[in-house]
Amino acid sequence: MLKVTAQNDSSSRSLGSGLKVRHLTMMGLGSTIGAGLFLGTGVGISAAGPAVLLAYLVAGFLAILVMQMLGEMGTVIPASGSFSEYAEHGIGRWAGFTQGWIYWLATVAVLGAEITGAAGFIGAWFNCPPWIPAAVCVALFGTINLLRVRLFGEFEYWFAFIKVAVIISFLVIGALLIFGLLPGHTFIGTSVFLADGFMPNGLGGVAAGLLAVAFAFGGIEVVAIAAAESEDPEKSLVNAVRTTITRISVFYLGSVLVITFLLPYSSLGSAQSAAESPFTMVLDRAGIPGAAAIMEVVIVLALLSAFNAQIYASSRMMHSLASRGEAPKLFAATDRRGVPTAAIALSVILSAVMVVLNYADTGWLLSFMLNAAGASLLIVWVFIAVSQLRLRPQLEAIHPLPVRMWAYPYLTWFALALFAAIAVLMLSDASARIQLFSAATMFAVLAIAGVINAKARGISPTARLPLPTAEELETR
Repeated sequence: MLKVTAQNDSSSRSLGSGLKVRHLTMMGLGSTIGAGLFLGTGVGISAAGPAVLLAYLVAGFLAILVMQMLGEMGTVIPASGSFSEYAEHGIGRWAGFTQGWIYWLATVAVLGAEITGAAGFIGAWFNCPPWIPAAVCVALFGTINLLRVRLFGEFEYWFAFIKVAVIISFLVIGALLIFGLLPGHTFIGTSVFLADGFMPNGLGGVAAGLLAVAFAFGGIEVVAIAAAESEDPEKSLVNAVRTTITRISVFYLGSVLVITFLLPYSSLGSAQSAAESPFTMVLDRAGIPGAAAIMEVVIVLALLSAFNAQIYASSRMMHSLASRGEAPKLFAATDRRGVPTAAIALSVILSAVMVVLNYADTGWLLSFMLNAAGASLLIVWVFIAVSQLRLRPQLEAIHPLPVRMWAYPYLTWFALALFAAIAVLMLSDASARIQLFSAATMFAVLAIAGVINAKARGISPTARLPLPTAEELETR
């Protein structure tokens, strides 16, 4: 399919196209399996008990709807700027600018946290200062991203394969424990799951659980960005969308179900180490030798996978912004292999800066960026929903839709209502409130910058980028 972006002289067209369907499919499977699943699951469970499943159902349903919206737009207009470019088509120039920069800043903000976390584990393994493995990892993954995009795809494929294999093994072991099928174990059934009732802390506990897991599925959007560089964007994105329900249902709901069936909710909380992870506790209960060490390796792989993917996503978003005149033109350049070397170099340099800031703990700037990153996903998803709401009739008019948002426009409006409810819920929690206010401040500043940028270029900030014609889309 023709790759169309903001100036009809696409940023995507100058990029490579080396990602295979299997790369995108496995990236789709692994994109939601991060360190947060292994270390953070206990927070929601401790707040809501087994009823945390309701919170995961709400958050997972929202993620599925967002992926369906992205699939609908992305299969017709695959673009390296993805949702940023769809906002420019559906809402206006200011929206594309704001959406792209929010995502880029949020992604850059967490790069340092991820590599710092991984370096802490690796430094302990080799008895060396953590800054050494941090520097090695930044250099390694920077180099990987500077090579052909297919090499990035291969790394992410195997990272995702390992994470998927670990989760499936965990689910099998957990099921055997629940049914008493492992040697030395007896049938457990629902004795732990319902020991204190399904909803021990009432609706307030479920609300607190929803706050803890609302953004658990951040990362699914990287598939829509990567689809623009695949050999078959439409097929890749269709496969990724179709597996969304499966991966959320099996990997997240399945894992949480196993944990709540085997561990009392009151024994869980925020895990500061692999040994405190609910996954480790379950594996220990099954008598798996070296469970904590195994989980440390898995957590490090999850962190490195996220770091690798976010260098990729942030560099492609910067490349797209620059190609649309919304960032310095330097970052629109690609080499002869279609690799945006300047945009990647920027992400790598800033990841090193963020690592230094994490170690130095320099105060308000780092805290503000991390807090803003925490709630920025809510803004990104709202923009995706509004873009889809406005683009659907136009897309239908110019091209058959390989992926269609269900019950349009009602489910899109329902998603927006749920996003608003989550924002209201965040106002009730001190920590979440800081994240929301930080993200709102970043949004306001960038929206103003978007208006200024458009006016400086002689463009109306509210002007919407024209969609390609049906004839253009037929040129494949």
